[in-house]
Amino acid sequence: MQFMVVERFRGQDPRPIYARLAERGRMMPEGLTFVSSWVSADLGRCFQLMETDDITLLQRWIAQWCDLMEFEVVPVVTGKETATAMAL
Repeated sequence: MQFMVVERFRGQDPRPIYARLAERGRMMPEGLTFVSSWVSADLGRCFQLMETDDITLLQRWIAQWCDLMEFEVVPVVTGKETATAMAL
């Protein structure tokens, strides 16, 4: 399953996040896959597409970063999958 993870940087400051990322990597448990990410132009948010079949792996990953960011997790499917589901 895919999840769009919206991260809001505390204080709109991405520097501590990128410092930790450089030092420790993404710190993702095995079974959680990073697909891609985008950062808003104002440097206040990051949007990450993640994949896993075990939501607890996503929760474990979030727990390692929640001191620097607030998270919103949205289960998503592709537009093509939605179109197939909507074809009656």
